Amino acid sequence: MPGARKPQQRIRRKKADNTSKPADDGTIRLNKYISNSGMCSRREADMHISIGSVTVNGKVIVEMGYKVKPEDEVRFDGARVQPEKKLYVLLNKPKGFATTSSDAKGKTVMDLVANAGGGIRPIGRLGRSSTGLLLFTNDDIIVQKFTNSKTGVDRLFHVHLDKNLTFDHLKAIRDGIKVDGEMIQVSEVSYIKGASKNEVGIKIKNTGNGILRKLFDHLKYDLIKSDCVMIGSLTKKDLPRSRWRHLTELELNSIKMM
Repeated sequence: MPGARKPQQRIRRKKADNTSKPADDGTIRLNKYISNSGMCSRREADMHISIGSVTVNGKVIVEMGYKVKPEDEVRFDGARVQPEKKLYVLLNKPKGFATTSSDAKGKTVMDLVANAGGGIRPIGRLGRSSTGLLLFTNDDIIVQKFTNSKTGVDRLFHVHLDKNLTFDHLKAIRDGIKVDGEMIQVSEVSYIKGASKNEVGIKIKNTGNGILRKLFDHLKYDLIKSDCVMIGSLTKKDLPRSRWRHLTELELNSIKMM
């Protein structure tokens, strides 16, 4: 029937316009693969794909939304497209730097990792007055792993409050607290051994530390200081404040297996 083709066309179009997030099998949309190489923008890549200028493993591809594997041979006007090298950078953030890729707010964490490699961006946020570990990457799969609210990677914070945290409040945080209709769940919370009870260790999967300020504001505490001391198994060992380093292969594999 003539009218039966239109719904099918709409379904195919919807799939083609779907998000460009990497699939679980490691594939990536062809236009993003080309864009990541720095040869042109994603929109320009779409145009070149549509006119038959792109081949994958020797075959001309004109399909929008076509996905390739990292090991595929992609050529653009006959030239081999080299995929963007994946980078993983760990920074020990000092105070006074905003966690943003924009320079509109003065000093940013991007100034501190300017020589680490192109295309990286911070995963999550640390407030301008907060300190500690911050991870940067250009690997979308790792970004998704961190930002997934159910399977994200734990971050351990050492926080200082304006007064001692009561045991009842400690227990309430451990059990989960609803704030403004949102349930805030932590993985662990405890007093810092050998310190006063206004210092607390709190482990949470959320990628921003703003959730901590929201939590303690709700309980009528002022968050004086917040320092991210661990991301998964990554620590600040041998990483002075304001310095950065690339992750080792062992560290990267550990994160991927979390």
